[in-house]
Amino acid sequence: MVKLRLKRCGRKQRAVYRIVAIDVRSRREGRDLRKVGFYDPIKNQIDLNVPAILYFLEKGAQPTETVQDIFKKAEIFKELHFNQTKSN
Repeated sequence: MVKLRLKRCGRKQRAVYRIVAIDVRSRREGRDLRKVGFYDPIKNQIDLNVPAILYFLEKGAQPTETVQDIFKKAEIFKELHFNQTKSN
């Protein structure tokens, strides 16, 4: 099973996160399948690769709670719903 979750980067006391698609059995800093975004909680900066995120969500990847909140802010689920209704 694949999850979309945060991978910690940056220095001490200055964390930034990559949003990655990763196998459930991997550890937090383990090898990821693909980098799909970036999140800086200090600057509140979000950078997302929307086509890659939609691809993994359509294939059944589950976002963690934090990543799901980030996606809600960026309205990714509206695009996913739009793509599903468009293809039907």
